[in-house]
Amino acid sequence: MSRLLTIVFFTTFSVGLFAQSTILLWPNGAPGALGNEPADKPSITVYLPKKTPPVAAVLICPGGAYSHLAVDKEGTQVAQWFNGYGVAAFVLQYRLGKRYHYPVEFEDAQRAMRYVRSHAAEYNLPLDHIGVVGFSAGGHLASLLGTHFDSGNPSSPDPIERVTDRPDFMVLGYPVIDENGPGAKASFEYLLGDNPDPTLLHSLFTDTQVTAQTPPAFLVLADDDRSVSPENGVGFFLALLRAGVPAELHVYQSGGHGFGLATYTPALSTWTRRLADWLRGRGILDPR
Repeated sequence: MSRLLTIVFFTTFSVGLFAQSTILLWPNGAPGALGNEPADKPSITVYLPKKTPPVAAVLICPGGAYSHLAVDKEGTQVAQWFNGYGVAAFVLQYRLGKRYHYPVEFEDAQRAMRYVRSHAAEYNLPLDHIGVVGFSAGGHLASLLGTHFDSGNPSSPDPIERVTDRPDFMVLGYPVIDENGPGAKASFEYLLGDNPDPTLLHSLFTDTQVTAQTPPAFLVLADDDRSVSPENGVGFFLALLRAGVPAELHVYQSGGHGFGLATYTPALSTWTRRLADWLRGRGILDPR
């Protein structure tokens, strides 16, 4: 299908290492949309590296407790970092509570991953190196993709819906996994509303949903995180180990919550070097 039939461009320009364009995930209106405002129109912003073809691609899910999006610190800056390693990045702007509740946010993430996969040839992406990155509540959304994925609907008339939404790897920064911590609890309140069904709530604690088919993961946390307890990420890491899924966990003594790339914190900023090493070890980045 022609690209012109499936995407809508808002902007296209070059900045530093990357070219940028913003694409509506559903050009004719998102399912379940409650209006016609920007907040009702989930999209992805594309950042392409100078190096071609890209060695990999990532869908980036910014955090914000499912109430807002930290698009700069946990989206744009992260996309730029990946571009520097020759990785194409797609930053997701998903719908938010309390206007929208689950499964809308997850459906936006599913659609975004399917979009990237279905357009892999267009962007010259390797189909086995398409991962997801998420921070805080965006880390929860990323972990949902890693634990609640499906193979797509082969009979759908929409070619985007025919492909799998499973990521090949996950990068989770101080992720919400369960309700441990005030920020984590607030995230589920925005995601599910008041008095959610207990069975549904438990099914969205993603450490309980890990299987041997869950993709490999890299996790980074701070021990002094008072918003989303580090036990969230540790519990997810242990679930991966029990399932035999390759995983790597880095817990820093200090950093709190929401540190992003931690550019101005010398010790904490080393986490991105560890991530680059992990990606090289998995054959995703070029060895050097």
